[in-house]
Amino acid sequence: MPPILILGAGLVVLILIIFGVILLRRSEDDPLAARIDEFAAREEATSIEEIELSMPITDRIFLPIVRRASSLVVRMTPQTALENTARQLELAGNPRNMSAAEFWVARGFATIGFAALTVMLMLRFDQPTNKVILYSLGAALLGFFLPSMLIRSMTDRRKQAIVKKLPDALDLMTICVDAGLTFNSAMQKVDEKWDDALAKEFGRVIYEMQLGKSRRQALKDMVERMDVPDVTSFIAAVLQADQLGVGIGKVLRIQSEQMRLRRRQRAEEKAQQAPVKMLFPMIFLIFPSIFIVLLGPAGFQVMRSSALGSAF
Repeated sequence: MPPILILGAGLVVLILIIFGVILLRRSEDDPLAARIDEFAAREEATSIEEIELSMPITDRIFLPIVRRASSLVVRMTPQTALENTARQLELAGNPRNMSAAEFWVARGFATIGFAALTVMLMLRFDQPTNKVILYSLGAALLGFFLPSMLIRSMTDRRKQAIVKKLPDALDLMTICVDAGLTFNSAMQKVDEKWDDALAKEFGRVIYEMQLGKSRRQALKDMVERMDVPDVTSFIAAVLQADQLGVGIGKVLRIQSEQMRLRRRQRAEEKAQQAPVKMLFPMIFLIFPSIFIVLLGPAGFQVMRSSALGSAF
């Protein structure tokens, strides 16, 4: 019986790994549509069946299964949970263009995969049943919360990158506006010059404005997507200046100086926190090594002298 369970758990883990790879390499474009465009560019007479057979097996078989599972998750998961997940993914920058339903599918795969892998390992080493159940439940909880922890970590890193890049972007926009460009053109210059989260958000604002959305609404939507206090204050100052008719160049210059001041204050704050953060590694890692190097020879000499004294 245990070899059968081990084989079944191994197959489950293999299938879940395949689905995980599909979710990680997923793009927003439809694979079939992309392959049709590729064959159309070659100007070759091919049928739909040949185009489908030329696609990888993951796109032909497993990707539709993932999409069916996503639609099933949409029907079974509460709408509030999907909205909260979509909000978290948006704050993280929409990694892999993953939807909320696909994130819950990946979460389910991780939960089952961690539990199946734990069961397989525990049965392999002939552990008792109570331990197998206990550890498999712990692994399932880890697999359930691990994707959410990863998304939260990606969100924090994205916010830190935006805060770090904002003063430089405002300096560039100030130079562009002083040179005679409009505020929209200055945002487009930032998008063209850099390839980071802040530049992509400016580019998205320009794209939404080209589709017909007002600049005020596009900037407000950008603030909601980023959820960074510095960006919120900057956009509020821009919208207030636009409403009152104040020159945008003056606003950008003031905001640029304030953002540089805040960045310097954050650097000073981290420098003040460095000694406290270094205290625990020094106590538990560095000081014991120093004590061993300095007091080790003296300890051996004391032991040797005591051994000689007891011999006499």
